Formats: sequence, structure tokens, C-alpha cells
Amino acid sequence: MRKIKTIIFDMGNVIIPFDFRRGYAALEAHVDIPAAEIPERIRATGLVPELESGRIEPREFVRAINRALGAELSYEAFRGIWGAIFLPDTLIPESLVERLKENYRVMVLSNTNAIHFEMVRETYPILRHFDHFILSHEVKALKPAEAIYAAAIAEARAEAGECFFTDDIATYVEGARLSGMQAEQFLGYEKLLGDLRVRGVDV
Repeated sequence: MRKIKTIIFDMGNVIIPFDFRRGYAALEAHVDIPAAEIPERIRATGLVPELESGRIEPREFVRAINRALGAELSYEAFRGIWGAIFLPDTLIPESLVERLKENYRVMVLSNTNAIHFEMVRETYPILRHFDHFILSHEVKALKPAEAIYAAAIAEARAEAGECFFTDDIATYVEGARLSGMQAEQFLGYEKLLGDLRVRGVDV
């Protein structure tokens, strides 16, 4: 294995835990649809991938979701509900990122959207330690598309084989490996530490 120079984290359910059921429960109070049915209604619109790949603007997304659910939420009200999915405690400690940053470039590579990213950046101080963010809505590509990994490698200031990436979704880990990065599935903080140590990363 090549020496690691850049460490890249997925964001959701690696750094910040989330549970979409919290958002659906919050939406239920504003629509005549049970929370259990809301995910399928939203999925059927195809709008979430459009938002996360930057092909639709946030305010247009909210207007379209309002139409799909029969809601009349303002953008600000929807933003608060859409952000209710995030849980308060991070899955990795801020101290880990601080330590890594002393010797490595640290980055985030995430399928996300402008509404969520704006909120998490305001809420989670851990994110201030990262050197760069590769975000699907800005790159206009979703993992596991080759383009989003290429964008990360371009910002890594290292060759692909000198980058380590962790993600909770196995398919996205495989996409990173196909791009040339070293990558492991995130299955908890202790496993992450082991995956880093075996590569000689000082944690």
C-alpha cells in the first residue's frame, strides 16, 4: 500500500448521523399523508437525485415537493423540516479530524444538497477542520459516478493511490477503489481507526 497523504470522508452516517424518518414525521404535521407514505411520494417525483446532482435549485425543489405532497410550506419552514433528519452527536470525534489535519489533507466527499449542506455547516463545528468539500450538487455528479471521485482526486494534492476514502455504503467504496483510491466501508469509529492504522496513519 502506498503512503497516505489525503484522507477523505463521506459525510452522512460517517461524520454526521441522520435518520430520514425524523423528517417524514415532521412533514406529517403539514400534509394529509401518513409519515409512512411520504417517502414513496417523494421518491416517485425523482426530485431528490435532481437536487443532489445540482440539476434543480433548492427553492424550485421545495415548490415541487409542496405540489407533490399537497403542502404549502415556505422555503424556510421546509428547510427546518428537511434538516430534522440530522442527529446531534457526530459519529467520529472532532479531535480525530484535528489530529489528522496536523499531518494529512482532510476532505469530505458527499452526495448531498445545498439545503442540507448549508444547515450542517452551521450546526456541526467538526466541519470547520476540513480542507475541502467535494459535494455532489456542486460537482453535478453523484457517487458512484467516476466524475465525483475524479473531482476529489483533483483536489487531494496527491495521487489517487495516496488517498484513503471511507463511506458507509459499499457501492460507493467500490467506486472509490475503481478510481484508484484506497477505500474501506465505514462500520464504526473503532474499525475506521484500524483501517487507518494498518495504512500507517498516525491516529
